[in-house]
Amino acid sequence: MMFKTWLAATLLITLTGCRSTSRLEVVDGFDVVRYQGVWYEAARLPHRFEKDLSSVSATYSPAEDGRIKVLNKGYHDIRREWDEIEGVAKLKGDAGEGWLKVSFFKPFYASYKILYLDEEYSRAIVTGPTFGYLWILVRDPGMDAREIDALVTKAKTFGFDTDKLIMVDQTRNR
Repeated sequence: MMFKTWLAATLLITLTGCRSTSRLEVVDGFDVVRYQGVWYEAARLPHRFEKDLSSVSATYSPAEDGRIKVLNKGYHDIRREWDEIEGVAKLKGDAGEGWLKVSFFKPFYASYKILYLDEEYSRAIVTGPTFGYLWILVRDPGMDAREIDALVTKAKTFGFDTDKLIMVDQTRNR
């Protein structure tokens, strides 16, 4: 009984300590086919699952069952080897909404909200269920730092603590 009480208290503190992104609106007019292809991380908030990774990319492609295949790949700087993980995604909201559910560990899905996407589908700002998740994605791994800074500034307007962002080295993808 003591363990259950401790676990419930820990979960409550954890969940209430992370501000939800539920109030943030996703992009409208989203075209999942145009979104497919390779995206490179220009910047991200730190997470255990991406610790010590550089040259991180995500490749989205159609799956036979109508879902979207997701292949995340990054170079582990300590082990000096590539890491990758495969997952699946599907639309969470209505067609045309930039909101996906992504799973790397079935049956568990996580929210994937596209908050910003330029008209060319070359720059995106993506979050998860809380403000602790933020990725700035680009199609060109060698994008100019000023353009990335503009995306960081935009992410700040959504309420993210951009001072904690890790600028991702994309040297191995150039």
